[in-house]
Parts: sequence; structure tokens; C-alpha cells
Amino acid sequence: MSESPSATETKPDIKEPSEHINLKVSDGSSEVFFKIKRKTPLKRLMDAFCKRQGKTRESIRFLVDGQRVLDDNTPDDLDLDDNDVIEAHREQIGGSNY
Repeated sequence: MSESPSATETKPDIKEPSEHINLKVSDGSSEVFFKIKRKTPLKRLMDAFCKRQGKTRESIRFLVDGQRVLDDNTPDDLDLDDNDVIEAHREQIGGSNY
């Protein structure tokens, strides 16, 4: 006789993405951690970071994997996972040749 799989066997745990995500914003010298909803526009996170650092929003650029983060992007739009890092850089103008 062959054994059939029982109905009480445990299935592997498949984690569904939680509603919130933990993100780290780093400007090279400091790191700030945020917990936001996956559908929340990242503008709120960027504004909060600038306020905590005492910088103007226009003076900082935010990047994920080298790609600029726009105000209306969400963590889901950028395929961000828990504990991913958003880089904050100062806006630089210039660099042209004479």
C-alpha cells in the first residue's frame, strides 16, 4: 500500500508582503530609518528626512540603485524590499568645460 499525503501536512510558510516597509535613508555621514506604508508616496519620507537634517528639499537628491526617486514614487513602484537603502546626495550644479 502506498501512503497518500495527509491533509495535516504543513505547507511551507509563504510570507505575504506586509503593509509597511522599513527603509534607511543615508547621506554618507548619517542614517535615518523610516517605517512607511508600501503605497505611500516617497515625498513624505524625503520631506521628513530633510526636516530632520535641517536641509532644504531642493538641495537634496534621492537615489535608489542609481535611479532618481520622484515625489510620486512609492516603495512598490521602485520594487523596494524591507531594509533597503535610499541614498541622499547634495544637488550639484556645474561641471561644464570651458
